[in-house]
Amino acid sequence: MLQSLHVMPRTASQQLFFLRKVLDCAPNAGLRDSQVFSLSRRHYQTGLQEVEPWPHAKSAIEEAETPPSSWYTSPAVLQAELATVFQKSWLWMGEASKLQQPGDFITSLVTDRPFVACIDQQGQLKAYHNVCRHHAAAVCDDAQGNTQQFACPYHGWVYGLDGRLQKASKLKGIKNFKASDMGLLPVSVDTWGGFALIQTGKDRAISLRDWLGSGGDAMQRAGISLAGMRHVHSRTYHLHCNWKVFCDNYLDGGYHVPFAHKELASGLQMDSYTSSLYERLSVQSCGPQRASVQTPDQRLGGQSAAYAFVYPNLMLNRYGPWLDLNVVEPTGPQTCTVRFEYFLQEGFSPDKGYLQESLEASETVQQEDVKLCEAVQRGLKSPAYDTGRYAPSVEGPMLHFHQLLHQDLLQ
Repeated sequence: MLQSLHVMPRTASQQLFFLRKVLDCAPNAGLRDSQVFSLSRRHYQTGLQEVEPWPHAKSAIEEAETPPSSWYTSPAVLQAELATVFQKSWLWMGEASKLQQPGDFITSLVTDRPFVACIDQQGQLKAYHNVCRHHAAAVCDDAQGNTQQFACPYHGWVYGLDGRLQKASKLKGIKNFKASDMGLLPVSVDTWGGFALIQTGKDRAISLRDWLGSGGDAMQRAGISLAGMRHVHSRTYHLHCNWKVFCDNYLDGGYHVPFAHKELASGLQMDSYTSSLYERLSVQSCGPQRASVQTPDQRLGGQSAAYAFVYPNLMLNRYGPWLDLNVVEPTGPQTCTVRFEYFLQEGFSPDKGYLQESLEASETVQQEDVKLCEAVQRGLKSPAYDTGRYAPSVEGPMLHFHQLLHQDLLQ
């Protein structure tokens, strides 16, 4: 029996299934093998038996290996992330400027779950699951607007802006029913820098201010907020890669930019690239190319670029008069969507064609990244790859992201 341990299956779930068989059949023999004991102990400590351990979570970047490839391919890992990472984190929902007066509301799908945020009659910001308590239809189908109540279009159940159930017909004879128990289920909501974010877990949420920590001040200094900005465009990309692959690509400290984004790199002084790490975010910045150098990508406007990553899935990019917001969400273990929202500085009067040229330049960069990310996903599925290494001088933000993921998955 012990000899068979040397050919244990590769995946975490297969390993644990095999371990259980060994320990059931020969518990004493199994525990004498240090490999079996160590693997079993580490998996059960996570509380998520399908998540393969990452022993380098506390290693210095010079010695650390990246998380195993199963973190990017396993359905079980995605389920663990949805149950932990995306439940306890503050997630972007929409623009706070659309929530000003009593009755104002916005709706959004966040990790494919429907939510609605509104200003109630007392002027308080509220957010709820956009799910009727009767048969689960959305109580509000519009993206934004102003209303006095939420009326489910399916069977007409009506909810106040405070979430309370106000009206439900055809319930004569129903038993064990209290309207006070059937209100919309609330979630935590707050705003920062013109962004509205929600936290959807059942546990008491850390405040948004504490979530951002000192990184919030760093973003303000870099001009990353929606103050004085106007929305001009939206795009959505559907990628054949794990959502974390897109994040990793964003967090390599500009490592790939000179190789993969030559037009973008032509407008940046890459040797000025810096990264700073904060509690749950990182900020990367890079100075512009000299004014005497002609570059195809004119979006910088002679100003530095700043790129903020707010854990787990929000990216905020400020360059010249532009700010664009990227939100990546998993749609499967090896697929994701990335939503782009583009904002332009109020009062900025671009030359004719500037807007279109800038959006085309952004599209070029995104298509280059799509190609890279999808190629990486194919490599992650190959038996030729399991773990990689970090470039110590630039990939600190990526390691920081992986450490935060590991911390959440352990709890």
